[in-house]
Amino acid sequence: MTDVPIADPEVSDRARERVDAVLESGYLADGPEVRRFETAFADYCGTEHAVATSNGTTALQTALEALGVEEGDAVVTSPFSFVASANAIRLAGGTPVFADVGLETYALDPEHVEAIVARRDDVVGLLPVHLYGLAAPMPELLEIAREHDLFVLEDACQSHGAAIDGRRVGSFGDAACFSFYPTKNMTTGEGGMVTTDHEAVADRAAGYINHGRDANGDGGYEHVELGHNHRMTNVAAAIGRTQLERLRSFNAARRETAAYYDEHLAGLPVETPTVPEGYRHVYHQYTLRVEDRDALRESLAERGVDSAVYYPTPIHRQPAYESVSAAATELPRAERAAETVLSIPVHPNLTTDDRHTVVSAITDHYDDEP
Repeated sequence: MTDVPIADPEVSDRARERVDAVLESGYLADGPEVRRFETAFADYCGTEHAVATSNGTTALQTALEALGVEEGDAVVTSPFSFVASANAIRLAGGTPVFADVGLETYALDPEHVEAIVARRDDVVGLLPVHLYGLAAPMPELLEIAREHDLFVLEDACQSHGAAIDGRRVGSFGDAACFSFYPTKNMTTGEGGMVTTDHEAVADRAAGYINHGRDANGDGGYEHVELGHNHRMTNVAAAIGRTQLERLRSFNAARRETAAYYDEHLAGLPVETPTVPEGYRHVYHQYTLRVEDRDALRESLAERGVDSAVYYPTPIHRQPAYESVSAAATELPRAERAAETVLSIPVHPNLTTDDRHTVVSAITDHYDDEP
């Protein structure tokens, strides 16, 4: 039996009250509660606009469509991520081109991105992933984008509240996407969000998720473009608004646990997360790099501590990408990360005893080694 789970989603009484109010209103699908959530989330990120969607994957595809990705367009992204980031590029008609990552941050390596962009003439954009709660190197990537006239779409699905020099992710690129899956730093059950400062991008996104209707129209049956039904429900938005109100405290708890781990795992043969100067990590995951990952994971399980590997196979090595020519490349740091990463519990509901249990389990594992 697991005593310390890897995730523990929490929905408050206040969220239940808001959901009950939505149920009583009869407006269960897209509506006023979604509009309130969009406004609050845009304010939190520091952007002009936010468009709520049904999940993080649909947010990514919607943003790519709104940014004008077309058949044959290449978008540089990370091979070390959940597959949705690359899938969305393909679903929008583009081709993902993978650049290697830095082993300390697991984010796109700007030097490799620059090398790819310099030798290809089909790249139209960059899709950096803010992995595990840490922002990608946005200043460097934005400079590359400016030099080569590329759009930047942030995949912030794991990094609600992460920041660089006080500026929150979601506000750096031409657009950004968030996921509200139950294990994320905040949840709506399922849901996503596109943020942007560009009115035209917001309007195209809002139309795309609503069957291609004119976002500024009367909601009737005139469909000006091809679109999908990727809308968020009022029920999900009601949960999301309460979660957003608690996000600062959720992130503070994650950061407090991370600081405890940093201190108490020092000296053990594990590499703890790196946080560059000026960056604010919000620890969607607290991810170690260890040489004996499988043995450590087994030891943790025996001691009642859950753990997980995010992600054991880089995207360019996935079976679904065997036919993607851009995936056929050597990306040694992404592959090395996939072989050595192990995430341990860092969710906000961890108690002091839970933290002690996790640290003791890791310490005991190495003390027991011959």
